[in-house]
Amino acid sequence: MSQSATYTRQFFTFTHMPDYRLLLACGATFISTFALRAEPGLPPVQAPVEKTPAPARESAITFNSVHVNGPYIAMTFDDGPSAVLTPKLLDLLAAHHIKATFFVIGENVAEHPEIVARAAREGHEIANHSWSHPNFGKMSQESVRSQVQRTDDAIKSATGKRPTLLRPPYGSITEREKRWIHDEFGYDIILWDVDPLDWKRPGPAVVRNRILKETRPGSIVLSHDIHPGTIEAMPSTFNELEAKGFKFVTVSELIDMATPETPHPKAQTAEKTAAKAAPSPKPAASPNG
Repeated sequence: MSQSATYTRQFFTFTHMPDYRLLLACGATFISTFALRAEPGLPPVQAPVEKTPAPARESAITFNSVHVNGPYIAMTFDDGPSAVLTPKLLDLLAAHHIKATFFVIGENVAEHPEIVARAAREGHEIANHSWSHPNFGKMSQESVRSQVQRTDDAIKSATGKRPTLLRPPYGSITEREKRWIHDEFGYDIILWDVDPLDWKRPGPAVVRNRILKETRPGSIVLSHDIHPGTIEAMPSTFNELEAKGFKFVTVSELIDMATPETPHPKAQTAEKTAAKAAPSPKPAASPNG
C-alpha cells in the first residue's frame, strides 16, 4: 500500500471513530500532556503577578538649608516691616542688586502695607511669620490657623500674591503642625542654619562676623530688620559675602536649586551610625526668630 493510501486510511478511521473512542483518545492526550508538565524539574505554569509599585518618596517640606551646586545663599529678615529700618534695608539691597526673603508679621503688614508692597515690587520674597509672633508649639490648631490665615490675607492684600513659605516664630512648631499647615496652605516650613543672634543686639561687627563665619553654600541666614545694629551690619556683611563669591537668591529660588546629596562611600557607614545615635539638629530658638 502506498504512503498516501496509508494516511488516507488512518484519517478515515479516526474521523469515523465512535464518539466514546474519540473522547477516550482526547482524554488520554490531555492526561499525558498534564503528566509531562508535572514531571520533576519542570517549572509549574504560573500566572504573572503584578508588582505593587513602591510608594513615592515624600518630598521635604522643612528646610534649614539647601544642598546646591554653586555658591548660592538666601538672606532672610524677620519680624518687619519696620517703618524706619526696612526702607533703609531695601535701599541697601537695591544698591547691591540682592534679592532677599522677608518673613513678615501680619500686624506690621497691616500697619505698613506700602513697605511690603515695595519689597515685593522690587523682587523680594514675602513670607508668613504669623500675625503676632506667638509660640506655635504651645497653641491649639485653631489658634495657629488664625495666626497663619490672617497674615496670609494681609500679605495678599498688600502684594496681590499669597505667600508660599512660613517661618514659625522662635522656630517652634510640631511635626503635626508642619504637616497640616503644608496640606492646608501649601507652605514649606523654613528654618535656618546661620543665626548671628542679632536679637541680642551684640553690635554690628559681631553680627557681621558671625554671618561670615557660619555661612556656607546653600545657607539660609536668619536676621531681623527691626534692630538698628542689624541694618548697620549689612553693608559690610554684603560686601564681604560678595568678596567670598556668594550669590544671593530668595528662599524659594534656593529650594528650586536643590540637588541630591552624594556622601563619600567610605563615610556612609559612619554617617548612618551617627544619624541613628543623634537626633536631627534644630536651630536655636531666637526670641525674635
